[in-house]
Amino acid sequence: MKRKSVVLLLVIVLLGLGIIGCQRTKVKGIEEEGVKKEEPEVVVITEATGEQKKMKLDEYIAGVVAGEMKADWPENAYAAQAIIARTFAMEYMERKNTNQISSSFENAQEFKPELVTDVIKKAVDKTRGEVILYNGKYIRAWFHSSAAGRTTTAKSGLAFAEAEPPYIHSVESPDDLAPADVKNWRAEFDNGALVDALAQVAGVQANQITDIKIAEKDNTGRAVNFQITYDGGTKTVIAPKFRNALDPVEFKSTLIKNISKSGDKFVFEGSGFGHGVGMSQWGANKMARDGKTPEDIVRHYFKDVEIKKVFK
Repeated sequence: MKRKSVVLLLVIVLLGLGIIGCQRTKVKGIEEEGVKKEEPEVVVITEATGEQKKMKLDEYIAGVVAGEMKADWPENAYAAQAIIARTFAMEYMERKNTNQISSSFENAQEFKPELVTDVIKKAVDKTRGEVILYNGKYIRAWFHSSAAGRTTTAKSGLAFAEAEPPYIHSVESPDDLAPADVKNWRAEFDNGALVDALAQVAGVQANQITDIKIAEKDNTGRAVNFQITYDGGTKTVIAPKFRNALDPVEFKSTLIKNISKSGDKFVFEGSGFGHGVGMSQWGANKMARDGKTPEDIVRHYFKDVEIKKVFK
């Protein structure tokens, strides 16, 4: 074969592989404009039993919506959660380079397939394949139960170590339908629990916690840092980490109205439920009841994003 023919053949092969010529940056799982992939499969892992189950992505998403939202909510609230959950899963699996995902909210998203209803199935199908992108990439699709009126940044609410994502912003959230024990909650922890949490987040060995104060708040009123005084001195700790170390279900949020002491216990009183970043589920509930579409809800909580259908 002549040299010119060899070179021409090589160029044709390289063009076919996309190694030379015009290239488009692609996100894993997203094809060229107008061309949809088949629905991905995921392997859902139940840590308690070690069970692994392979399923289509939207079967998993239906179980997540059922696990993460209350029963008898509006269809469009479920549909907004489906877009969020699908994006969360796709971004998570791409970042970790796996098709496996946990069934628990501690490690990923709560998966409760036994609670799936016909309305949830309809909501998932309504948004089939829809994900949230920013500059062509999956966003970190955070969500929480109630923002108590206003969401916060990832830095404040999650102690996020990386640069603040440009699509995360603080917005008003219509959380007035949240239950009374979310609007106003009270949690108390004894000295032993507080000492253990201090050791976990700060490596401090203490015998007695004598005082806890909020050292810094963000512009939504959430605690950013606590100042903890103990028998060996004073330590400033990151509020979201301290909350998680104690009990993020009992200690509902860092939007704290008062801290008091009762015997050897400290009592925290506050409002809202969760880290306050991204979509508020109770806010989505109210917006859906007010006639907002799933996409309207998503765009309210995430700034300058694109919602795109990535599989058929």
